[in-house]
Amino acid sequence: MRKLGIALGLLLAAAPAAVTAQVPLAQSLASKARTADNVTLDPLRKPGEVLQFFGLKPGMRVLDMFGANRYWAEIIAPTVGPQGSVVVWQPTQFINDKRKAEFFEFAQAQGNVALLASPFGDPRIGTNAYDFALMNLDDHDVYWENPQMKIVRMDPDQWLRILYAAMKPGAVVGIIDHVAAPNADTRATVEKYHRIDPAVVKADFERAGFVLESTSDLLRNPADTHDTNVFDPKIKGHTDRFIFKFRKPAA
Repeated sequence: MRKLGIALGLLLAAAPAAVTAQVPLAQSLASKARTADNVTLDPLRKPGEVLQFFGLKPGMRVLDMFGANRYWAEIIAPTVGPQGSVVVWQPTQFINDKRKAEFFEFAQAQGNVALLASPFGDPRIGTNAYDFALMNLDDHDVYWENPQMKIVRMDPDQWLRILYAAMKPGAVVGIIDHVAAPNADTRATVEKYHRIDPAVVKADFERAGFVLESTSDLLRNPADTHDTNVFDPKIKGHTDRFIFKFRKPAA
């Protein structure tokens, strides 16, 4: 598995540098190069407002966790421009040959994007490498187990130590996730609902050394009762979501 992650990175690093000039965020959002399926998600995700809240800037080195669907990379890569870059990490359990081929085509056209893959419980993402990292609707999965998909029981503290080490001093980590009601069993809640109590996320990140700098209500939905699985058609795409902006201390 280690060789797979390295090979993917080297393959994309060898791609021709085709990065076009840096463009404003609004222009990236409106680009006809974005895939139609991803564009249809915009009203529910508010990517422009979210990325402005997190402080995305040209020249940033960005880590897009679980981003092989290219949703965020399609927007971020042209915005950070040729002086910046986007590294997408995807668990090997969640990637197949078709998705890799689609991503390679996108990366070769863009020129400042790379894909890394390693087992879910062992994200191999480097150290002291990124100015900004984004996890959209996936942080709760660190508490998830699924033997059929070879997702083993993980230690959230160890997982976040890896993420902490990957970020540069002063870097931002943006977390978006489905709200769960406060409860005493995070793993059971994740298994049943694929949600997480925001207080658990805050405590996890603070134990890792991050500081919660600010929060946003951009994606909150008071009509969500927090007791429905996020994939249920009654709530899918409209869940109550929290947004946390964490920062790694500069010193």
